Amino acid sequence: MLLSEVGYARPAAVEEAVRLLAEHDGARPLAGGQTILNVMKARAAAPDVLVDLADLEELRAIASTDDGGLVIGAMVTSAELVTSSDVKAARPVLGDVAAQIADVQVRNRGTIGGNVCSNDPTNHLPPVLVAVGATMTIAGADGERDVPAEEFFLGVYMTAVGLGELLTRITLPPLAGARDGFSSVTIGADGTCIVNAAATVSGDEARVVLGCVAATPVLLTAPAEDDAVREAVHGAGLEPPSDVHGSADYRRHLAEVVAARAVAEAGGGG
Repeated sequence: MLLSEVGYARPAAVEEAVRLLAEHDGARPLAGGQTILNVMKARAAAPDVLVDLADLEELRAIASTDDGGLVIGAMVTSAELVTSSDVKAARPVLGDVAAQIADVQVRNRGTIGGNVCSNDPTNHLPPVLVAVGATMTIAGADGERDVPAEEFFLGVYMTAVGLGELLTRITLPPLAGARDGFSSVTIGADGTCIVNAAATVSGDEARVVLGCVAATPVLLTAPAEDDAVREAVHGAGLEPPSDVHGSADYRRHLAEVVAARAVAEAGGGG
């Protein structure tokens, strides 16, 4: 289906991008285009102006911090997360999970910023960023503000990025002895997640985040033991959707399974 007529702008700096987004109520940022172009083709959204972020090199950097953490620009692609030596050294789970997103073509175009800002509940990266305790930096007309990942996701396709604002970078803290894991059940080898879970284990405690079972990632904490993790998920009162890929009861069962697997992958679950 052909796109509706839409304005187009290609700013050269973040400040210009923010200004353009603020000037037009119907303006939307264009990153990799993996979501918004398909939504526009389906006539589910009709932005007045697309603000193309392709020339914003400052949003394409991956850098290690002095304390062993990681700063990732919002325009970094999934493929770049997979191959980055900085990611492998600082937080390898991020590259491991990015490698599971869809297919090579999507990973080459899709960005970490687009993935989290679309906040499709089946996306891979939001649970990971919440589990590791990432910080999201948002630029607006009044400057920058930092939002913890666990407060960033507000609802289906809704985040803390408001009109006239732009996610610019994501900061991941150093491992500092923690271990990360991720597990999912998907529709086919490269398909959409039915349920996924990310876990960060520090000492004997696990920080577990479930995806695909609610409008936003569900954060739980529990002792890093198989039975304790399953019990925490079982008692979380999850109300996932039912669809052709699985009933709510099936998703509740899978949530226990993938949570325990994620913790085991992180080195817990004993």
